[in-house]
Amino acid sequence: MRLPRLRLPRLRTRRDRLVLGAAVVILAAALGIGAALVYQASHQSKQITAYFSQAISVFPGSTVRVLGVPVGTVNAVQPEGTQVKVTMSVNSGVPVPANAKAMVIAPSVVADRYIQLSPAYTGGPQLASGAVIPVSRTAVPLEVDQIYSSLYRLNQALGPSGANKHGALSDLVKTGAANLSGNGAYLHAMLTQFGALSKTLGDNSGNFFATITYLQRFTAMLKANDGQVRLAEQQLAQVFGFLASDRTDLAAAVHELGIALGQVQGFIAGNRSLLKSNIAKLATITHILVTERASLAQALDTVPLAADNLVNAYDAANRTFDGRGDLNELSMGPGASTLGAITPAVTGPGLAAPPGSVPLVPSLLGTAPPLPLPAVGLYGTPQAALAGGH
Repeated sequence: MRLPRLRLPRLRTRRDRLVLGAAVVILAAALGIGAALVYQASHQSKQITAYFSQAISVFPGSTVRVLGVPVGTVNAVQPEGTQVKVTMSVNSGVPVPANAKAMVIAPSVVADRYIQLSPAYTGGPQLASGAVIPVSRTAVPLEVDQIYSSLYRLNQALGPSGANKHGALSDLVKTGAANLSGNGAYLHAMLTQFGALSKTLGDNSGNFFATITYLQRFTAMLKANDGQVRLAEQQLAQVFGFLASDRTDLAAAVHELGIALGQVQGFIAGNRSLLKSNIAKLATITHILVTERASLAQALDTVPLAADNLVNAYDAANRTFDGRGDLNELSMGPGASTLGAITPAVTGPGLAAPPGSVPLVPSLLGTAPPLPLPAVGLYGTPQAALAGGH
């Protein structure tokens, strides 16, 4: 697509040429002024006010920096009562934290001072135009005359009119020099070990503070049980008092105990093999006792009764042990014919069964009572034999 050609009117006279040049100049100036106004409107700086306790060597035109980079200038410095009001302009493209601090920085003794805004912006609310930084968030450097004044006051406090009025400070320096003389290596070792101790405590700060916490709980427990703690202390004091009053007897007892322990040691050393053999045999016996503990328990339950029965059965007048049998077991009853069919006949000389009884089969001998025994063999009633007992 071709654009139409723009034809300018032909300038015939000098006057026409002058008019056209003036129009071009006016148009260019208007365009420049408009561009400047647009740039200024879009890049208008922030106005920030800060209050300092003093503002020595801070003047209008001093730079405002963030991390040492110039971002604005000081517009005005005005005293207001005991404070100094400093008005600054900060470039609009530089964000500043809403809680920023302002500090007067002196790079050297003779260099110009500037105002530092800190910290650098990393996120969050920003300091808006027209914001005020109070004196609590500002700082100024210490002046040289203030340092000299402080040193002078220190010299006066430690001098002949102060702490060293009677030579106490001189004596302290002399004594310290005498004590430290020749101990440089030990002092160095102490400082080195103290540094290692500090590092160890720093690396174990959690355990250290946990120990302090537990100690605090322990002391709180002692405080809560103050009555019991005092009672324990009193009883302990009584025990110590008793031991102190009988220290002679206690010393003699300890001495005798030492002698006895020496004798026991000698006895053990001289009879080691015999003691070993006896201990081995004792282990066998204890193993048997453990294995037969049920029988031992039963025996311990029945032995007192048997002993009592034995004492009661002894006839001191005739010097005999008397006993009696159960006549019911010797009487005949129903079932004798049935028992005769299942028990063997009694044969042989001297094997006659007692009247009213029959011999028991071998399978029933274990259930027969031990006492009283018949004259010959083991016999029982037919009822007991049929019942499978006695």
